[in-house]
Amino acid sequence: MVLFSHVFGTMDKFMSKNLKIALVHDDLVQWGGAEKLLLSLSEVFPRAPIYTSVMDFTNPLIKKYFNSKIIITSFMQKIPGWRSLYRAFLPLYPLAFEQFDFSAFDIVLSQTTRFAKSIITRPETKHICYCHTPPRFLWNFSDEKTPFLLQPYLKFLKQYDRISSGRVDYWIAGSKNAQERIKQIYNAESMIIYPFVDMDKFGYFGGYEGDYLLVISRLNKYKRADLAILASEKLNIPVKVVGKGPELERLATLGKQKVELLGTVDDEMLAHLLLGCKAVLVTGEEDFGIVSLEAQALGKPVIAFGKGGALETVIDGCTGYFFYEQTVESLCDALEKLYKKGYNQKRCKENAKRFSKERFYNEFQNLILNL
Repeated sequence: MVLFSHVFGTMDKFMSKNLKIALVHDDLVQWGGAEKLLLSLSEVFPRAPIYTSVMDFTNPLIKKYFNSKIIITSFMQKIPGWRSLYRAFLPLYPLAFEQFDFSAFDIVLSQTTRFAKSIITRPETKHICYCHTPPRFLWNFSDEKTPFLLQPYLKFLKQYDRISSGRVDYWIAGSKNAQERIKQIYNAESMIIYPFVDMDKFGYFGGYEGDYLLVISRLNKYKRADLAILASEKLNIPVKVVGKGPELERLATLGKQKVELLGTVDDEMLAHLLLGCKAVLVTGEEDFGIVSLEAQALGKPVIAFGKGGALETVIDGCTGYFFYEQTVESLCDALEKLYKKGYNQKRCKENAKRFSKERFYNEFQNLILNL
């Protein structure tokens, strides 16, 4: 009830200022941390329409949470077969966002890891960009090699990305990691507003300890879910993998009897899986990493690659352990530390509480009202 009254109080303040606000998001295709955050922003600003390049109405979680929202998609939505080709339509994304009309709004809040920030607004409209990272594929944050034939175009996109970043009036970083990247790539200053863990969903459960490890991730190459599967095989520990992505088929060839690839699951099943796991594995470099906080909210430890956002969410040797090389051996060493030394369940929950939803709402509210 406290949270609902807080949200309605926020609404009253925005209504009294008569601010017209729009939200912008890269795409609504997969379900992950960025989409959870967008959903919360739509609760903070319930009258704000959401502009995005494409929306996959067949994704059950996207449909469940966004079907009742006002969604404005770009011309890309009308391209036949875009669901299977939307990654190949890379050249169209900047144009898709530039063609949106924001002339009726006082504030536009873009949330992005790619090109949602390239929108064009009137000089009197405030453009706030919540940036989780500059595009990974452009700035080598994902260690993926660029095909030779694409290199000239990606060189152009780098120039475009820097130029279009000048359209942002205020930068918000989702982590210190993102803040450093924004400064490095765009030479822009930013304030940090950390994402949150939904304690209403994860903070009031008791836990039990199962015998399996858990990975919750988009299955992209840079996430390195293969390390979790290979380490579990080596240590003879079961592992469950939640998520979908282009790596799914390859990962299926790595796993044997002790690996379960579960695809997309609903919130109830996700909480059940978290409750029963031995530990959550975060094997890629995360911009922030909300999954690690969801685990800790339930008193579960995190084994994380010791780089990026995990350094801001996991307390090494207390709420989990870091491994510093993306190798099976390094991950196995961290897991063995967990089994030998244990972790502090109470500190896990206390650490998660620092990233509360109410804190997130307050910081965004104060930012908007003080522009």
